[in-house]
Amino acid sequence: MEILTIESKEKEKFLRTKAKDFDFLKYSKKEIKELIAEMKKTMREADGIGLAGNQIGINARIFVAEIPGNQKSRGKFYAIFNPKIAKSDGEETDFEEGCLSVPKTFGKVKRPTNVVLEGMDANGKDIKIKAWGLLARIFQHEMDHLNGSLFIDKAKEIHKIESRIQNQE
Repeated sequence: MEILTIESKEKEKFLRTKAKDFDFLKYSKKEIKELIAEMKKTMREADGIGLAGNQIGINARIFVAEIPGNQKSRGKFYAIFNPKIAKSDGEETDFEEGCLSVPKTFGKVKRPTNVVLEGMDANGKDIKIKAWGLLARIFQHEMDHLNGSLFIDKAKEIHKIESRIQNQE
């Protein structure tokens, strides 16, 4: 799977289009399971913590997210279909964000610290997740993607970094 970036005007236009609802009737359970596995693999290979369907060229409201773990545990993985933020509250805080679709670019984004996300799991069953801290931020970032918005639209103090790997001769 290729991650779309704003480096291409055509791909940026797709990224800035609101995704359509995920239609469970168009996919078999096996296809949905494979899609989640591919999105998870693509996200991890890119060292990401979230990936929305439109970032890989799928016009559907789905995202995957993973809270980084530690040495003892891998972290918690989520695959959410047709999500919506039902509630957001708590203090709004600034935190530096980056994005797989906006390479080497970072900026501070102000977001609520707590959200309640509603959506569906891989079986089309309704779910509700209360999230705070980093998970709440990831959910909001991925929701922005599905709504056709990028973090750079909200960010302050945007800056680019060069690759950390230096060519050595």
